[in-house]
Amino acid sequence: MTRPTPDISPAALNDVRQEGNSPELDLVRKALFQHVGKPIPRKEDRRLTTGKGRFSDDFSLPGQTYAAMVRSPYPHARILGIDTADALAMPGVLTILTGQDVRDDGLLPVPHNPVPSTNFDMKLTAPDGGIPFIGPHYLLPTDKARHVGEAVAIVVAETSAQAVDAAEQVMVDYEELPHITGTAAAAEPGAASVWDEVPDNVFIDTKFGDWAATDAVFASARHVVRADFHIDRVTAMTLEPRAALGSFDQETGRYTLYAGSGGAVRQKGELSKVLGVEADRVRVLSFDVGGNFGARNRVYVEFGLVLWASRRIGRPVKFTATRSEAFLTDYQGRDLVTKVELALDENGKFLALRADNLSNVGARCVSLSPLSKGSGLITGSYDIPIAALRARAVFTNTMCTQAYRSSGRPEVTYAIERLVELAAFELGFDLLELRRKNLIPESAMPYTNAVGSIYDSGQYEKIWTGC
Repeated sequence: MTRPTPDISPAALNDVRQEGNSPELDLVRKALFQHVGKPIPRKEDRRLTTGKGRFSDDFSLPGQTYAAMVRSPYPHARILGIDTADALAMPGVLTILTGQDVRDDGLLPVPHNPVPSTNFDMKLTAPDGGIPFIGPHYLLPTDKARHVGEAVAIVVAETSAQAVDAAEQVMVDYEELPHITGTAAAAEPGAASVWDEVPDNVFIDTKFGDWAATDAVFASARHVVRADFHIDRVTAMTLEPRAALGSFDQETGRYTLYAGSGGAVRQKGELSKVLGVEADRVRVLSFDVGGNFGARNRVYVEFGLVLWASRRIGRPVKFTATRSEAFLTDYQGRDLVTKVELALDENGKFLALRADNLSNVGARCVSLSPLSKGSGLITGSYDIPIAALRARAVFTNTMCTQAYRSSGRPEVTYAIERLVELAAFELGFDLLELRRKNLIPESAMPYTNAVGSIYDSGQYEKIWTGC
């Protein structure tokens, strides 16, 4: 039997990291850390292991129909026409909708709003300092497919098998176009353009820090260590492939979506804008989520498609991705190319850092959180007095990336830590001592790093040395 947690004053919580002892601090530490290293009884396992979970694909509604997507086999192709006649004549098929139907019904692009805007975010801009072009994300495109797996039509039928069979009979006339998938290659002169509006693919280009001072330090530094890294693209591979069940109530004019996510409120707001209705006419229900880490936090086109198709046919519409579909078209993560330089004096003291970070957002910009969060932490846990960073983002003919598992921090942490290791190996310093010499001391907290990010706390030497 566990003892009840005592009342803890806000002041005591603020002081809990401080050195020293007092009766109140001892009480706080005991309350906060009594379970560290001990097994904690889980409350949800019995329900989940006895089949009582409520995941997206577990929900069904009376009169439910099923959707399958027609997806592009090309990374970049102009859509010259879509012939649905044979597919519409197949058994059980209720409707087939294309990008032209999306436009004809006045549906709007998903309002992703990808630029982080809190007081603590690094402010990212277009190369001219203005608002960046993010690439309109309609539920279905009318002009071009911009990545392999992009949905270009939705088929709705009485059964899932009938929908899949019919989707295979939809004939899309594609004109294959030059494409670009590599992060660094997308920013090179002459690279294929994903969007005509951004012919060089670079739609974010912002500089942080004191460039003149940084360059001056590098020019006079005793040692300079450089490295280039590509932190590869990943995908979440969630336990449950994404699914969505949409229903439109003809009497009330309200939409209901069943879709597991970590962002039901955001999705409600964004879907209402796509559908052109007030937010109180859209209800998003997220119960158990079979995996997330950011991959399920943003709206997917299928969420809007099942709601819209339900309104069109007057019956609920359900979509469940195959594992292959999820692998191709779940929001992905990482994909950062970074060039980093570290200036040191003869004793191994870090003098300055210079970096060029290039983020691959895919065919449309869903989130710039990884680039923004990583930009603010390029100096890591080290007391580097001067730094300069160029932060850029590029479009490519790949699936969109999104904030995934710490949103940009692991990428830049990897870069700075590998650079410190290379400095130790190349210059002959002891690795642990080199780190210890340059860590931000706890006494410096709160600490403002060289690009303006504020660290409220940190005991880095204790973490590295285990003291």
